[in-house]
Amino acid sequence: MIDVDTASFFVIVVVAAISALTVAVVPKRLAPPVVVLELMLGIVVGPHVLGLAHSDRFIEFFSNLGLGMLFFFAGYEIDFERIKGKPMKLGAWGWLLSVALAYGLGGLLAAAGIVVSYLYTGSAMATTAIGTLIPILRDNGEMKTRFGTYLLAAGGVGEFGPILLVTLVLSTENPFHESLILLAFVGLALVLALGSIRWAWRGWPMLERTFEASSQLAVRLTVVLVFGLVFLASKLGLDLLLGGFVAGMIVRLALKGHELRVFESKLTAVGFGFFVPFFFVTSGIEFDLAALGSLGAIAKLALFFGLFLVVRGVPAMLLYRGVLGARDRAALAFYCATELPLVVAITTLARESGHMRASTAAGLVGAAMLSTLVFPFVALALRRHEEADRGTDVEEDPDTGSPPLGGEPVVRPQPAG
Repeated sequence: MIDVDTASFFVIVVVAAISALTVAVVPKRLAPPVVVLELMLGIVVGPHVLGLAHSDRFIEFFSNLGLGMLFFFAGYEIDFERIKGKPMKLGAWGWLLSVALAYGLGGLLAAAGIVVSYLYTGSAMATTAIGTLIPILRDNGEMKTRFGTYLLAAGGVGEFGPILLVTLVLSTENPFHESLILLAFVGLALVLALGSIRWAWRGWPMLERTFEASSQLAVRLTVVLVFGLVFLASKLGLDLLLGGFVAGMIVRLALKGHELRVFESKLTAVGFGFFVPFFFVTSGIEFDLAALGSLGAIAKLALFFGLFLVVRGVPAMLLYRGVLGARDRAALAFYCATELPLVVAITTLARESGHMRASTAAGLVGAAMLSTLVFPFVALALRRHEEADRGTDVEEDPDTGSPPLGGEPVVRPQPAG
């Protein structure tokens, strides 16, 4: 039997509700991202401040489920039909350049004795929290813009690439063996994807009949797929993040051409209503605030905060000159430099393997939390100025609710006044 700390569990649920209420009542232009509130309040109620909540095996279990759901939504938002071509190519080259910058800077830090391992430190800096950004982008209408297309491609690669690094390099001593297992997992996922597409087209009438019924068949099948692939990935020795991400891509493929807003709203309610907030609040509770008690640790936090913007922002400013204006490139740089879930995962692995000091892990995670608080606000402000100066908006495809394929928008002049 698992000893359940019901008081801590209840505190986490209350914190998630308070975070959502705060965002709802604060004016939209001033409201912080809800995930930041969840993290900050998690720290406040955690053992290092008020001591109202503590993590245990039961809470850790729900936190892992939330992390799996977070990466499910990251995979679900990757619409390959939309981002194929130039957006995907630029996103891939941008991430490769980020990896080169991250490992180069990590090597300099390791040579100076500031960090232990350039590999773990560099891998943490070369990530993008697209799963964390999706609620922010959706709430501000960025998902349906041409800019959003390039951001989804850059963020998708910036999250999937590091997941592969974690799976094949950081969490194993035998990359060749893990590569074979990964290929087998991908093959099985492709079979599931093809089967889902065929079955979905034949079975949608039956699924639609359950949308307002108590059985909720479509939602239950999706939950089975998500946690089934997470379970399979963990049993194969792969990272559970990979299972959630692949499940999201499979559901997206199955819905291709037949996306249902009711179904998506129910998935969002299940994921962001309970599971995902549980992960962020628990991450705040588990954050080692004491490790930031020295000037050296605080200096590391400030250093990594700046390096995030260098590693992920420089490629955005350089590679997108031909497709985005200066302000949009700057906004893309700030969005891409927003990091969190994978930083937590990579620093946890590094600490367990003895490749990272507690102060470095706290500095990286603290910088990632700060990036989630600051960078999206800066990016949103830059985008608002750009749209105001341009005086245009993006016309949506009447059938899909998205910009035309390829990311090219139809621009309509705004009426005067």
